[in-house]
Amino acid sequence: MNKMLTKKRSLVFFMVPQFTMLPFSAAIDTLRIANRMLGYPAYTWRLTSVDGNKVYSSCGIGVEANSSLAEERRHLSGENRPSMVLVCSGIDVEDFNNKSVNAWLRESYNRGVAVGSLCTGAHVLAQAGLLNGKRCAIHWENLPGFSEAFPQAEVYADLYEVDSNLYTCAGGTASLDMMLNLIGQDFGEALVNRVCEQHLTDRVRSPHDRQRLPLRARLGVQNAKVLSIIELMEGNLAEPLSLLEIADGAGLSRRQIERLFRQEMGRSPARYYLEIRLDRARHLLVQSSMPVVEVAVACGFVSASHFSKCYRELYNRSPQQERAERKLTMATARQAIAA
Repeated sequence: MNKMLTKKRSLVFFMVPQFTMLPFSAAIDTLRIANRMLGYPAYTWRLTSVDGNKVYSSCGIGVEANSSLAEERRHLSGENRPSMVLVCSGIDVEDFNNKSVNAWLRESYNRGVAVGSLCTGAHVLAQAGLLNGKRCAIHWENLPGFSEAFPQAEVYADLYEVDSNLYTCAGGTASLDMMLNLIGQDFGEALVNRVCEQHLTDRVRSPHDRQRLPLRARLGVQNAKVLSIIELMEGNLAEPLSLLEIADGAGLSRRQIERLFRQEMGRSPARYYLEIRLDRARHLLVQSSMPVVEVAVACGFVSASHFSKCYRELYNRSPQQERAERKLTMATARQAIAA
C-alpha cells in the first residue's frame, strides 16, 4: 500500500488551566475530519494535564485528561512517544510556570518530537527556552507583554509560524489553518480541500495573514494618509516620534496633519498617539507582571509619574488599580468555575 496513504501521526494536547476552547476544539476537529476523509485514523491524540485530572477552560467547560505529565515523560522512551506535542493555553498564561513541564517540552524537542502551541502557548514554550532565536506567533493581545518578557524570541503578529520543528499559532481560528498546513504536509492539497469543504471554509489562509482587521476596517477610516500616519505611530510606541518627524514621513505639513486628524479621528494627532501608547500600556499591565515603571518606559513615557497621570486621565484609575482590578476579576472568575 502507498506509504502516503498509511502515514500516521500521534499528538499530545497539553492543557494549561484557563485554556481557550476555540483553538483547542478547532485543531482536534480538523484532525477528526481528516481521518474521516481518509477512512482510517491517520491522526490520533490524547489530552494531558500536569496531574492527569480534568482541566477547566476559560469558558468554564472542564475537559478530562487521558494522561498525566509523569506518564507522558515515560512515553518519550517507549512506543507511545508522540509525533507532536501542542501546548494549549489562554488567559493568565503568565501565571503558569511549571519546571517539570518546561523540562518535558525540552526533552520532547531534543528527542525529535515536534513541539507547538495554540493561542498563548508560545509563552510556555518561551519559558522552556525553546523559542530563543526562533520565529513564533502569539495572540495579538498578548504580543506586547510577550515581546517584553522574551526579547530573544522573534515574535510576529502572524496567524501561525513554523520554524524547524516548532509550531506556534495565534489561537482562535488560526489553529484550523495550522492544522491544515500540517495535513497538507502529510497528505497533500487534495485532502486539505476536502477538509475545508467539511468545515465550510473557502480557503486556507497564509501563515502571514493578519490576525486583526485591517486599520481601514477596524477604525472606519478611509483616508490613506491618516492610515499611513497611524501605522507609523503604532510602529513607534516605545520611542514616540515628534509631529515634525511624522510630517516628514507622511510628506505633509504639521498643519495638514492636524486638520486631517481633527476631521477623521475627532482629536489631535498628539492625543491619538497618546491614546494608542496608553492602550499598549494597558495590555502590558493586564498581560504581564512588568513593574509599572518598566511599562511606562516601554510605552515611551519619560517618568512613571507622568505615565500614571496620563493613564488616570484616560481610564479613571491608576495603573496600579488597573492591575489590582484585573487580578480580582480573574480570581473571581476562577472561583466561579471551581464552584
